Amino acid sequence: MLVCCHDCSLNGTLLDRPWPRYQNACLIVYSERVDALAGLLEGPRASGAFLLRILLDPPWSIRVQDESPLCLAVMLGGEAWVEPDHGEPVRLRPGDVAIIRGPDPYVMSDDTTTPPQVIVHPGQRCVTPDGVDLRERMSLGMRTWGSNPDGPVQMLLGVYEEVGAVGQRLLDVLPPLLVVSEDTWDSTLIPVLTREVTRQGPAQGVMLDRLLDLLLIAVLRAWFDRPETKAPAWYQAHTHPVAGEALRLFHENPARDWTLARVAAEVGVSRATLAECFRNAVGTPPMTYLTEWRLALAADLLLQSDATLNTVARQVGYANGFALSSAFKRVYGISPQEHRSTAPAQ
Repeated sequence: MLVCCHDCSLNGTLLDRPWPRYQNACLIVYSERVDALAGLLEGPRASGAFLLRILLDPPWSIRVQDESPLCLAVMLGGEAWVEPDHGEPVRLRPGDVAIIRGPDPYVMSDDTTTPPQVIVHPGQRCVTPDGVDLRERMSLGMRTWGSNPDGPVQMLLGVYEEVGAVGQRLLDVLPPLLVVSEDTWDSTLIPVLTREVTRQGPAQGVMLDRLLDLLLIAVLRAWFDRPETKAPAWYQAHTHPVAGEALRLFHENPARDWTLARVAAEVGVSRATLAECFRNAVGTPPMTYLTEWRLALAADLLLQSDATLNTVARQVGYANGFALSSAFKRVYGISPQEHRSTAPAQ
């Protein structure tokens, strides 16, 4: 008999996977059990991500209003301020990494009093405040952009232009701006990404996508693990002996015909114990979480392929397209067909 932290009794004890569109598999070595954190972090995956080395001379100021859902900024040299439209400015020093959650605009500058000289629009179109295109004027070579190739300010910028419904579940728990300082973590990924970003070779874009994904995961793990960070319930729950095991089952095999009794039997506890532990740890009943997870997966699959509704339904654990359609419309307010029509043209 074990006792969990919520005082409920416990009885007893990829890389070759095909990923459609933006969900290219990143270089993660999976253990034999895929935890819930891995499942949620599989949402924001780069595919042809916008990745750029930026070299600047002060004074400089860039207003970003590209509406992208997620951006990573790595400070390589010099300092910068990041100021969201609705938030306090934060200073970045060498080695710091910022994750900026869109789509709200923000300004990056050498000083908060410097007026914007560059406006970044959707599609990463850069213009002056007067509308003059800067793409050619500020190009400094392979994936390099700025005002001076020897500028003291050096940054890496990685932009995810879509994350899907699964990724949105992760983004929803993040603040608009979070920063992991150099003195609070140590990652060998930054030098590798810095070296590779200006190279050109076979599959270089794929390599950069994978490195960016890895950096995102490393930064988020470092941030979630800080004592002062209020990590979301699903993150804390992945180490819980009951809730974590149930989460693993849901994420590992969402298509299985799960019932509360079947999950409880797999975990080795009673249904009442499972329900109590899961709700205490995650904040929702287990079958409610499973429904939300299945529908998020379905939402992404509908945009990623032209598979039939019945096929998508079976992939995420629904008997047929009709059952999926009813649940989907109840949660998202539109039919799966209407959702699929929002996919951007390929």
